[in-house]
Amino acid sequence: MKVRYSYLKQQFSNCPELWLNLKKFVKTGDFTLGKPLKTFEKNFAKLIGTKYSIGVNSGTDAIKLPLKAIGVKPGDEVITAANTFVATVGAITELGAKPVFVDCDDTFCINVDLIEKKITKKTKAIVPVHFTGYMTNMIKLMNISRKYKIPIIEDACQSILADIKKKKAGTWALAGSFSLHPLKNINVWSDGGVVTTNNQALYKKLLLLRNHGLLDRDTVEICGFNSRLDTFQAVVGNWLLPQAKSIAKKRIYNAKYLDRKLSKIKGIKIPKRPKNYKIVFHLYIVFSKYRDELYKYCLKNGIEAKIHYPKPIYRQKAYKFLNHKKGDFPVADEHAKKIISFPCDQHLTKNQLDYIAKIIQKFYKNR
Repeated sequence: MKVRYSYLKQQFSNCPELWLNLKKFVKTGDFTLGKPLKTFEKNFAKLIGTKYSIGVNSGTDAIKLPLKAIGVKPGDEVITAANTFVATVGAITELGAKPVFVDCDDTFCINVDLIEKKITKKTKAIVPVHFTGYMTNMIKLMNISRKYKIPIIEDACQSILADIKKKKAGTWALAGSFSLHPLKNINVWSDGGVVTTNNQALYKKLLLLRNHGLLDRDTVEICGFNSRLDTFQAVVGNWLLPQAKSIAKKRIYNAKYLDRKLSKIKGIKIPKRPKNYKIVFHLYIVFSKYRDELYKYCLKNGIEAKIHYPKPIYRQKAYKFLNHKKGDFPVADEHAKKIISFPCDQHLTKNQLDYIAKIIQKFYKNR
C-alpha cells in the first residue's frame, strides 16, 4: 500500500464548480485587488472571528507586514521560537531586526515561561508560532504582552481554526498571520497569505503596505511592498473556504484515530494534548525511538513520512551571525532527534491509517 504525503491531486481532482468560477473570472479582467479578493477577505475574517482580514502574497509577508506596520526596524529585537520554519525568522530579518530565540516545549510551541528573561529594551514584538496545528499558551503570553506593553503578532500559518477555550488562533493578539501555501489546511494554487486583526488603524496601514504604499493610483502615502494576494488565487480560496471546518474536523478525527493506534506501540510517544485546546493537525507528529531507522523503514514500505525539522532553525548556516551553538535550546534539539510526521489529511482512508500503524508496529516488533 502507498500512503502519500501530498493530497493536492485528490483535493482538486473533481471540482467543476471551481473551474467554472475561474473561467468566469478570467473574462472579467479583474486581476489585481479584484472583487473575489474582497469577498475572500470578508469571509476569511468571518471564519476566524475578526473584524478585518487582508490578503497578501505569502505567509511570510503575513508576518512581515504587521511587524513593519508596528515600526519594527533594523536593530530591533523580535522574540520567536527556536524550532520554527525559516519563514518566521525570514520575516524578521527582512526588516533588519534580530530574531531572539526561545526554546519550545512538548506541544512544539514556544515555552512562554522562558520569554520574560529574553525581553530587553530593544524588544519590539513577540511572534509566537502555533506550530503543527497546536497553539501557544496565549493566556499566559497576553499577560506578558500587557505587562511589558509589547505587541504580539501570532504566526498562525499552520493553525487555521485551532483554538484555546473556543478563542481561535489569529484573534488573541494585535494581528494573526496565516499561510495559504498549497500544503496548508486551507490552500490556494500558489503562495498566499492573510493577516487578521480587530485594529482599524493597523488594517488601514496594512492595506497601504501590501500595495506599494499607494493611497490611490497617483498618491504614494508610505513606503510599501508589492504583496497583494492574487485575485485569481482568491477565486480558489473562495471555493475552498466553505470546506474549512469539515477539513479541520476530519484531520482531528484522523489524528485521534492514529493516537489510539500508535499509543499502544512501545517506542512511540504521543505528544501532550492539552485540555481546552483544539489542535487542527496541519502536521501529525509523534516522538519515536530509533527515529532515523523508522523513517527509512516507512519510506521503504510506501509511507511518505517527513521530519519537521531535522536541524533546528537556530543552528542553520544562515543564522551563524546570532552566535548560537548546539545545546542552547535543548528541547528543540531533542525534538529534532525524535520527531517524525505521518500523513493525517482529510483524504486518507481508514485502511491507510491502519497501514501506517501496522508498519510502525512491525518496525518496533523486529527490534
